[in-house]
Amino acid sequence: MSAAKNKKIDVTANESGLHGQYKTWFLDYASYVILERAVPAVEDGLKPVQRRILHAMKEMDDGRFNKVANIIGQAMQYHPHGDASIGDALVNIGQKDLMVDTQGNWGDVRTGDDAAAARYIEARLSKFALEVAFNAKTTDWQLSYDGRKNEPVTLPMKFPLLLAQGADGIAVGLSTKILPHNFCELIDAAIKYLRGKKFDLHPDFQTGGMVDVTDYNQGKRGGKVKVRAHIEEADKKTLLIKSVPYSVTTTQLIDSIVRANDQGKIKIKKVTDNTAAEVEIQIDLAPGISPDITIDALYKFTDCEISISPNACVIVEHKPQFLGVQELLKLSVDKTKDLLEKELKIRLAELQEKWHYTSLEKIFFEEKIYKELEKKHETWDKVIEAIDKAFVPFKKQLKREITREDIIKLTEKPVRRIYRLDIDELNDQIKKLEADIKQVKHDLNNLVDFAVAYYENLLTKYGKGRERKTEIRQFEVIEAKQVAIANTKLFVNREEGFIGTSLKKDEFLLECSDLDDIVVFAKNGIMKVVKVQDKVFIGKDILHAAVFMKNDDRTTYNMIYTDGKTGVSYAKRFNVTGVTRDKEYDLTRGTEKSKVQYLSVNPNGEAEVVKILLTPGSKARIKEFDFYFEELAIKGRNSMGNQVTKYAIKSVRFKEAGKATLAGKKMWFDDKFGRLNADEKGIFLGMFEPDDRILVIFRDGSYEVTDQELTQRFDNDNIFLIEKFDPEKIISAVYLDNEKKQYNVKRFKIETSTLKSKFLFIKEGKGNYLEAVTTDALPVLAVQQGRGSQVRRGKFKIEKVVEVMGWKAVGNKLLDYSKSVEMEWERKQDNQQPELFG
Repeated sequence: MSAAKNKKIDVTANESGLHGQYKTWFLDYASYVILERAVPAVEDGLKPVQRRILHAMKEMDDGRFNKVANIIGQAMQYHPHGDASIGDALVNIGQKDLMVDTQGNWGDVRTGDDAAAARYIEARLSKFALEVAFNAKTTDWQLSYDGRKNEPVTLPMKFPLLLAQGADGIAVGLSTKILPHNFCELIDAAIKYLRGKKFDLHPDFQTGGMVDVTDYNQGKRGGKVKVRAHIEEADKKTLLIKSVPYSVTTTQLIDSIVRANDQGKIKIKKVTDNTAAEVEIQIDLAPGISPDITIDALYKFTDCEISISPNACVIVEHKPQFLGVQELLKLSVDKTKDLLEKELKIRLAELQEKWHYTSLEKIFFEEKIYKELEKKHETWDKVIEAIDKAFVPFKKQLKREITREDIIKLTEKPVRRIYRLDIDELNDQIKKLEADIKQVKHDLNNLVDFAVAYYENLLTKYGKGRERKTEIRQFEVIEAKQVAIANTKLFVNREEGFIGTSLKKDEFLLECSDLDDIVVFAKNGIMKVVKVQDKVFIGKDILHAAVFMKNDDRTTYNMIYTDGKTGVSYAKRFNVTGVTRDKEYDLTRGTEKSKVQYLSVNPNGEAEVVKILLTPGSKARIKEFDFYFEELAIKGRNSMGNQVTKYAIKSVRFKEAGKATLAGKKMWFDDKFGRLNADEKGIFLGMFEPDDRILVIFRDGSYEVTDQELTQRFDNDNIFLIEKFDPEKIISAVYLDNEKKQYNVKRFKIETSTLKSKFLFIKEGKGNYLEAVTTDALPVLAVQQGRGSQVRRGKFKIEKVVEVMGWKAVGNKLLDYSKSVEMEWERKQDNQQPELFG
């Protein structure tokens, strides 16, 4: 016991040792994960496991498919982390369909289906991989982890594979995310860089869809891209999702749609996965739900739209660096050019060596030096010396010294009778070698042109079928409140001054979204904007509550109130545009016991007439009179208003509806996004009254009359004409009748009354399409036929060619179809006569 008590432990020294060891081990581990596991090398764009897989496949390559299980076994000689990591990495490479040819069930990145077991699927290196990734003569080698094998430090990659395939990796303290890019565009960009031209690179995904690259920032940290699925409107009750965003599977997408429906953010009846060779997810809408709003809601509330933040981190000279995609491409092209130069120099050395030996062989036989072998020399060295001496007169014809190894190699050739034909054949070989040497020297002196030709050859051989799959377009900003459906009911207790979703025993007010704000007016003149909640107090005697629309400068409130201090009554007209949520705004003069006598809400600034009754005991001579709100200007909500009467008011009653006092609403069509707006974006459509409509004519020969709803979506690429609808305007249209190979012309008025439905006004048939359309009163069509010296021009006054007919009519023939026909409308000029084609 005493010995134990007297024993001293050096705690400080022990802690110091542990701390030092932990610090060293952690740094070692972090460095290992960064350099050897998670982050790709800039030289070949590969992580170590990927590089080892490709190297193992090259060792096994005989042109035939190999079982993936065998490839995994071969790769385990180089990769010390087990078969699972190798198998997953190989499947990932195979699914990208670039470096590896696959056979069997390799899964599907769109649906998330896994590949079959390794024993059932097969793979081999693609011809592309064999051409761009391997050359033992230009490869730097190192020992494998157990010292038994040589493996490449990096592959001699002559293509920007990292940008083509993309990369993901999470290391210790950092991560990398490089998005895939288009094969053909990468080659075009490489050629532009070699030529000293500017280039841009944008992501392209196997899954297709759409991408907004506005904030891509060249793939650097801080950038982001938005990716969307393609959604089509099959009919007014059905939507079809035709692609999935990158990194999202059909299962994940459907789950997000069901989740949004359960949360009340969208309202659908059913979602069905019809995916086979192509992605198709069918969404059946609930009755009365707008497909346009649902499409916006799918983008806003589900995985139909996702945001991806790239973070291009690569290993450069054994250190992680954050680079942009343009820098990565430049490094790859420079590396490719260096490898091509190295290959050319190796090729030149080989050709020169072959030329030297072939020239030696020719002299050896042509000058009969081989006969020295027949002479009797004392030793073999004497034979070598004799042959070397015999070559002395011809050494000037050679480009380097003759070595002992050269002579020994010559003596090993079988000596037989030499014919002139053999000498001629050697001369031909020398000429061909000299031509090849000349070409290689030319390529070395024109390395940029050689590199360009190399890339162009890659594009020609492997570019077919690798066109861009993801459409680049700018996405509009979707406001959640604008697309959220009414998923909750709002109730009001007017007397006690509460509103909320939990007051189910009180008066039902309206249906709204849980994202909405509610504007509320109380009898005491207090106005307040609040979020939809279970229960919130506003003020006793609630007069009006509705969904609040921010920046709404058309909805006008007409109000009469009595000041609590003076008893004077005032009238005012005002808008409510911007407010602070939950703040109380006093619409009166702010004195105690003020009260609102009358309040009306007018969506287009209507100004009604009201009848005002004064109290019987008032001293006013006239106790009943009309008040006209149209006499008041619309001012701010804080304005005092105009005095109506100084006497006590008994009641204010509505007497007569008024007309709108606001000018028509200006509307534009944003041709970038295919949306209507009031923000002066795009094409100005005109001033619109509440009942005005919009005419849309499509390139497929159909038209649609629609309302002013801003949430509508239009297929911008298919729109031929969009304008304010005038039912009296005559539409002049020229279309191709593909069956008869002729252009028909017709003039008609819109006779249909159904809104938001398409009507085909050209002859139905495969290949028929609208060529020209206008609503000008007296249109003139300029037509050009032919090319060069054979060109013919003419003009048609359409009102002279065809009468006004029904919208379903086929129309009259205008002229025969020709690929060289060009048409455009002209304004009618005075005294201008049309020149008709024969």
